[in-house]
Amino acid sequence: MARRFGTGRRFGIEGGIIGVATAAVASLAAVGAFVLLQPSAEADTVNQARKPAQPPRTAPVDPTIVHASDRPGRSLNITIDDGPDPVWTPKVLQVLKDNGVKATFCMIGPQAAAHPALVKKVVADGHRLCDHTVSHNTAMDHRPDDYQSRQILEAKKMIEDAAGGAKVEYYRAPGGAFTPYSRKLAADNGMRPLGWNVDSKDFEGGSVATIESTVRGELKNGPTVLFHDGGGNRARTVEALERLLPWMKQQGYGFGFPQR
Repeated sequence: MARRFGTGRRFGIEGGIIGVATAAVASLAAVGAFVLLQPSAEADTVNQARKPAQPPRTAPVDPTIVHASDRPGRSLNITIDDGPDPVWTPKVLQVLKDNGVKATFCMIGPQAAAHPALVKKVVADGHRLCDHTVSHNTAMDHRPDDYQSRQILEAKKMIEDAAGGAKVEYYRAPGGAFTPYSRKLAADNGMRPLGWNVDSKDFEGGSVATIESTVRGELKNGPTVLFHDGGGNRARTVEALERLLPWMKQQGYGFGFPQR
C-alpha cells in the first residue's frame, strides 16, 4: 500500500530524483501490463466471435391433449392431416383461402422434406404446423420410447427445415396413438399434443354427402375437426370443404387454432 505524506513535507533533491525514478518505473510497468493484456483481450474477442451461437431452447408447453379452440365463443379448429401433397394440398389451401379460414396442417416428415415449397406456402397463408411423425405408424403406442422419440423429433426437424424458420406448434399421434412418454416429449419440445373431436372419415370410401353428414352430426362433440390432404385421392375432401365451410359460417361458427 502506498504511504500518504503530510501536506507540509518538502522533498529535497535526492527525494525528487528518487520520486521521478519511481514514477518512471511505475509508468513503464503500467505500459508493459497494458501491452501484455492486449493480445489476451483480442484473443478473447476472437474466441467469442468463433464460438457458434446457441439456438434458444424451445419453451415447453402443456402435455395434455388439447381439443379446445383459442378463439372464444362458437369456434372450430380445422385440422388437415397426412400431407403435404403436391396435388391436394394446393386445392385445400385454395378452399381455405376462399372462405377466409385458417387451419392446422399435421404433416408427415418425409412429405414435408419432399415438398418444401408447399410447407412454406402453408405458413405464408397463415396456417400452423403440426408434427405427424416420420412413418405414420398407428401402433406407435406399442413401440419403445427411443422409436417414438426418433419418429417425433426427426419429423419436427424435417418440417421446420422445409418451413424455413416457422416452428411446429403441435404434435398429433397417428391414429391417436399417444403415450405419456410421447406427450411429454412433444410438450418439452414446444409441441402441444393435439387430438380431435370430429373425424370426417374422408379417408374412407364414402361419398361427399357422407363426409358432410358425418361432420355435421359430430360437431356437438367438440371443436376440432379432422380432414386429410394426403394419403390418397382427396377430391372428396376438397369438395366437402367447399360445402362445409360456408355452412359452418351460416351456423354461426368462427374458426381458430387449438389452444397452446
